[in-house]
Amino acid sequence: MKSFSGISWLDFPRQHFDRIREEILSKGKDYILKIDEDEFIEYLIEKYRLEPLQIHLETESISEPKKEIETVRDDWGRYFDAEVYYFTVSYQFTGSEELFFVQSNPTTYISYDIEVKNNRVSFSFSIYKQNVIEFNKAKSNAYSYAFNDLERINNNVQSIKGFENAVKTAFQNEKNKFKRENDFFTAINVNVNKDTESVFSIPTITKKDIPQPTVSKNKEFSSEPTMAIEMYRDVLKVIYDLGKSMEKKPSTYQNKDEEALRDQILLFLETRYDGTTATGETFNRGGKTDIILKYANDNSNVFVAECKFWHGTSEFLKAISQLFDRYLTWRDSKVALILFVTNKDFSNVLSIIKDEVINHEYYVSSNGEKGESSFSYVFRLPQDKNKKVLLEIIAFHYDK
Repeated sequence: MKSFSGISWLDFPRQHFDRIREEILSKGKDYILKIDEDEFIEYLIEKYRLEPLQIHLETESISEPKKEIETVRDDWGRYFDAEVYYFTVSYQFTGSEELFFVQSNPTTYISYDIEVKNNRVSFSFSIYKQNVIEFNKAKSNAYSYAFNDLERINNNVQSIKGFENAVKTAFQNEKNKFKRENDFFTAINVNVNKDTESVFSIPTITKKDIPQPTVSKNKEFSSEPTMAIEMYRDVLKVIYDLGKSMEKKPSTYQNKDEEALRDQILLFLETRYDGTTATGETFNRGGKTDIILKYANDNSNVFVAECKFWHGTSEFLKAISQLFDRYLTWRDSKVALILFVTNKDFSNVLSIIKDEVINHEYYVSSNGEKGESSFSYVFRLPQDKNKKVLLEIIAFHYDK
């Protein structure tokens, strides 16, 4: 199918949102009135959220060429038989695959035949000579034609505002219609959902391919493992989503200490990523840190995290110092500080975090926010001012 040549972006968001409404309506009145509202809305948001496309060039795979004999015409109009080599090149990608076939706005009307399958996107091309220069030129041209509008469609996706609120509103609108209908039926003595004992569950979302650690190909003399930024974001999202879910269920955190809460996070991390092991209370540099993801092949670190209960500004800044002074080596570049907040005034604590973190001696810059209580920063190592570290500070409200 031709890349970026299907439905126009001018029509796609409306069509996409129609699919959300159709799924809500397809569940029926009984389901919508009885399902856990927050969980079902979260399911819809996760399923239908549009993620920008990213092609991972380091995953390039070139298939063995197919050789055929074809009749071709030269510049002087003469025909002759020639060997033609057909190549297929594929890449792993992340993002919403349907975007490959949406016409961006604006568009260049340049496209190319591509195939999208199993989180890989591929295209084919041919050459007539066993010539490296001709091969590279043909591959480069095909890639340019195939993905010419990728940046434009990503810009379109990033222009969407208020998606989560729109999903919530759509669900509430349908639920309110069903409520009004039931109220009307009750008023005229029509039996509504008599003797129903139905128990409903949230549909299961087929998860996208989870980013995995890779060995850098750019380091000539080192095979030091690195955590791709996609995997780092995924780790942070797993922790953030788990922590938010526990906030709704006090029994999961009541009367539990740091170690017990940490173990619940480890339970999710230790089986999620191929090629890694997740451990708790693991010795690293100058002490035992709470969570470490290690590359299984050589036991090298790819992610380090520390868990703490909130005990005020002073202890918060000390926790950062402890993480950097005692636990991080020069090769640790992606870390997190997870805070369990028991204070009633959670908003005040979040304000303190954002106001005070910039006063830490290792602070370099802010790096955005991944959620209402997940904040991204760039810090430096104490022993090397030029070595930058990505630090995520994640806070959860466990006040019951």
